[in-house]
Amino acid sequence: DVPLLSLDKFTKRPLPNPLFRKYPLPLVLSTVLAILPLLTSSVLTAWAIGYESEWAALPLHRWIWITLLLTIASAFALTPPTFLALVYGYFLGWLGLPFLVVMNLGAIAIVYGLAKRLISPGFITQLQEAYPASTKLLTRFHKNPVRLIFFTKLSPALPFAVTNLLFTFFGARLRQMMFGGALGMIPRTALAVWAGFKAKEIRTLLENPNEGTTTQVLIFGLIVFSTLGIGWFFKGKE
Repeated sequence: DVPLLSLDKFTKRPLPNPLFRKYPLPLVLSTVLAILPLLTSSVLTAWAIGYESEWAALPLHRWIWITLLLTIASAFALTPPTFLALVYGYFLGWLGLPFLVVMNLGAIAIVYGLAKRLISPGFITQLQEAYPASTKLLTRFHKNPVRLIFFTKLSPALPFAVTNLLFTFFGARLRQMMFGGALGMIPRTALAVWAGFKAKEIRTLLENPNEGTTTQVLIFGLIVFSTLGIGWFFKGKE
């Protein structure tokens, strides 16, 4: 087994480099994973538009291999899940939904496995010592992690890779992340697949993904419902 990166020394004595105190590992990784999808979306949009006929002609078995590659890319925030759901919906219709479910769950598993090798169990202690107010939130989270994971994954507005990373850091188990993630992402992903399936051309779809009153209302509804659920978590009683 690859040895875990020990963070125990971080909780017992000052770090040799003040940058690590100011910019802890979870913050740095979360920031990178939040920015990457914004940078890659425009490149992927141009690629999908420029090679529309080639994508449309791909046989089904090619999509299986593409899905495997995109699972890895999604884990590292190189491909935004909502963008992929639009593309799969456009080219594959509802047949693309199972591919996307497997892709999202696979990406969750990859992030979980990697994050577990980057942190030690002492990370939670370090977090609580640095931010005492986090103890109540972590306690509430550990009582029912699936609830917060569900509401977070339901929202199209929250970064996919960042939430995977944070839930792992906060001590969620893989089966909890997979179950809560599946419950939350299926409605969101199905909406994007439906929007892609109904689109007339790929350029209009990717440049204006929320076009159409029905789509806008449904997306707004998901965001509101997710926000209320997350707020319920933070305001809940012990």
